[in-house]
Amino acid sequence: MAEIHGCDVAIVGGGLAGSLIALALAEKRPDLSLLLIEAGETIGGNHLWSFFDADVAKEDRWLLAPLVCHAWPDYDVAFPAHARILRQPYYSIASERLDEVVRARLPAHALMMGRKVHSVAATGVSFADGDRIEAKGVIDARGAGDLSALDLGWQKFVGRELEVAGGHGLERPVVMDATVAQHDGYRFVYCLPLSPTRVFVEDTYYSDGANVNAGALGRRIEVYAESRGWQVTESGREERGALPVAMGGDFEAFWRAGGARVAKAGMRAGLFHPMTGYSLPDAVRLAVRIAAADDLSGDALHTLTHDHARATWDDRGFYRLLAAMLFRAADPDARYRVLERFYRLRAGLIARFYAARSTFPDKARVLSGKPPVPFWRAVRVARRMA
Repeated sequence: MAEIHGCDVAIVGGGLAGSLIALALAEKRPDLSLLLIEAGETIGGNHLWSFFDADVAKEDRWLLAPLVCHAWPDYDVAFPAHARILRQPYYSIASERLDEVVRARLPAHALMMGRKVHSVAATGVSFADGDRIEAKGVIDARGAGDLSALDLGWQKFVGRELEVAGGHGLERPVVMDATVAQHDGYRFVYCLPLSPTRVFVEDTYYSDGANVNAGALGRRIEVYAESRGWQVTESGREERGALPVAMGGDFEAFWRAGGARVAKAGMRAGLFHPMTGYSLPDAVRLAVRIAAADDLSGDALHTLTHDHARATWDDRGFYRLLAAMLFRAADPDARYRVLERFYRLRAGLIARFYAARSTFPDKARVLSGKPPVPFWRAVRVARRMA
């Protein structure tokens, strides 16, 4: 017989965005009854999330502090004609830690794991087995959903954790190593030194298509390790994905496609940096805002999340313009020149860029001078975006 569960707030999706909302509500609103619903058997899946120090406001760090597994005081970038150390702290969160913290902070009955959701409404959730949840408010955080209303490029990747005999020799993360051969758009390798002998290596592309050839990318990781002189004795965690890079589109059509009048979070709400596809800073901001709200009914949550996501989208036209310049004005095998030029700018400007908080002088500086793309292509892209 089908069961009916009741609660104040139901969060559908136990990825980063949904889990941060659950943790924020558990901390700030312990009076509420929560349900966090996840189709898998673990919270967060199999991921490493990273962020720069400036990405998250100091007053919001309480939410991430228990989750951080690794921290470094600075990071490297490398291009064919430019290399640099940036003195900004960098942090990583592993899905295993997220799972551990969520299970410790939420009572066992608040977690519904391995549950396949059939449909989501503003105040209810239906499961494939016929069970239902009746809630005062529901938040859908199940991932990107239908992206067809947006004009997108892709940042796609395969990452692999490697054990290196004798150590890898990296002192800090390499956020971009673009000295590698260019394939399928702008290619770079990303490295996180997790211990003296353990390193996470990700082969990443700013590509026109979302298809990930995991075999080819995996082989390129092996070639990269060999070029570093690493003797790999073991391969551990592997993840792959394609993050959207937004150049434009119809935000309202995208929102409706994810469920009309239903509150949304994370990628499903369109809350990601248009140029990088990263969603962690936005996930923190929305979780903190929801936890501070007085009214968590279905209608109020929809209004809150929609208006927040809409305002964020409207505020980020500059980053969509830059994404369009990268994908529409630059030749695919020369896209690295755009990033090479960018990483010659001041460290504070770079930090504010990744936090999606660029000032007017920042934007003027990024757009000034001779663009590293064909001039008339840049003009056509700018006119199209106007």
